[in-house]
Amino acid sequence: MGMQRSILAKAKHACAKLSGVYNKGSIIKLNERQVISTKNQPPFDVFISYRGTDTRRTIAGLLYDHLYHVGQLRPFLDYKSLSPGDNIMDKISAAVKTCRVGLPVFSPRYCESYYCLYELALMYRTSKCIVPIFCDMKPSQLRVPSDRSSTLQCFAWALDEAKETVGLSFDSTNGDWSELLTNASDAVRKMLEASE
Repeated sequence: MGMQRSILAKAKHACAKLSGVYNKGSIIKLNERQVISTKNQPPFDVFISYRGTDTRRTIAGLLYDHLYHVGQLRPFLDYKSLSPGDNIMDKISAAVKTCRVGLPVFSPRYCESYYCLYELALMYRTSKCIVPIFCDMKPSQLRVPSDRSSTLQCFAWALDEAKETVGLSFDSTNGDWSELLTNASDAVRKMLEASE
């Protein structure tokens, strides 16, 4: 019970931080100036959002390396872009706000993490170009756990947006890793060119 309350409190805090104000269970949108104010932050081309237990050492790390080394882009991946002493939420929020393309890697346990859902919602709230990757799952499987849905309205909204965004599908057991990395890199590059 205490653990569940702690998760709920953290989720409310993350949702409130994302939306500006949390008032009696309702979500209030940020005004545009609150979303865009990021000073002295290094710009990133792409923000990779992923569930660490599912994809940290596979698809997320490979995407980062491919985008950085082959694509000559500036990707953000938390465990490669954060330094000791950094405030995780502040750095992640700043990276999402300064990036130009969001690359959420949806995996079977993605929706269990309020950090992942926070990142996704922030990407959509700040009107980023999004290239979703559905790894070992279908878009229809994206949902906020029902026991938290009333508290996490903004997260459910972001998942609905992701379901309606054309993305890349990948089967990690039988899929062609090289093809996925190339297709993801090409999609990100096209989005970056279109946003210039």
